[in-house]
Amino acid sequence: MLIGHAFEEGVLHLSLPGDLALSSRSAADQEAQALAHAHRPRHVRVQLSTTDPSPASLSVLSRVRRFCENVRIPLTVVGPVRAPATVPLRE
Repeated sequence: MLIGHAFEEGVLHLSLPGDLALSSRSAADQEAQALAHAHRPRHVRVQLSTTDPSPASLSVLSRVRRFCENVRIPLTVVGPVRAPATVPLRE
């Protein structure tokens, strides 16, 4: 699989790699659509893994958005998860 996924409580969570190659774009799009058809989610959430995704990753995101619009599934896109800054402990 090119994209990560999880399904919980009616939400399909997809994780797009930020460095997706152009040659893998179509396969990633097909995976996303197959997962949506298999799970029949009420909502799709796409997690971008980097703040600077590749053009192929953005293309897949665009295709997923179009697919969700066509089948009337709400879509949410979120950026990369950032670890909280560590604060030195006081003695």
